[in-house]
Amino acid sequence: MFKKTAFASAIAAVALVPLSQAQAADYQIDTEGQHAFIQFKINHLGFSYILGSFEEFDGQFSYDADDLDASSAEIEVQVNSLNSNHAERDRHFLSDDFLNASEFPTATFSSTGFESTGDNEGVLTGDLTLHGETQEIEMPVTLMGEGDDPWGNYRAGFEGSTTLILSDYGIDMSDFPESMHELELYVTFEGIRQ
Repeated sequence: MFKKTAFASAIAAVALVPLSQAQAADYQIDTEGQHAFIQFKINHLGFSYILGSFEEFDGQFSYDADDLDASSAEIEVQVNSLNSNHAERDRHFLSDDFLNASEFPTATFSSTGFESTGDNEGVLTGDLTLHGETQEIEMPVTLMGEGDDPWGNYRAGFEGSTTLILSDYGIDMSDFPESMHELELYVTFEGIRQ
């Protein structure tokens, strides 16, 4: 479930970029500077929420403002980097009961389309592969800003969120309350133009 989150988040960022740029450009997601986050939230037995993130991922995106259909994004997440601030729980999430990280060590997202829905907003569509299952997802995204940074780079920043149904990825949640069958994904990050 966390994998999904991470991917979905990455996808959102990509969609935002195409909305405002005047030329085709390639961007590298800035994970080295810790300006990128893939986070998730899932209900805990109807009492509260568990929050977490994937701390190791990499991705790039490209776009052409004159041809948004040509925009693209590729993201890869290391599933073992899941962190919910509780080591025993993380081990359980990564076990065969849920993500089965030993068999499926990475999660990936590959965009297939983008549709503008307004100024600096749109919906990014793509294939998310998690737990060995691939599903098409849609994520509403927003361009937060773009421009020159103090270090001589050009950046674009985005955020997006979506809801994932865990059973769509072969993750069996039948022993848990229905409120735990969905995962909320939130992604925000900056890309550096190459």
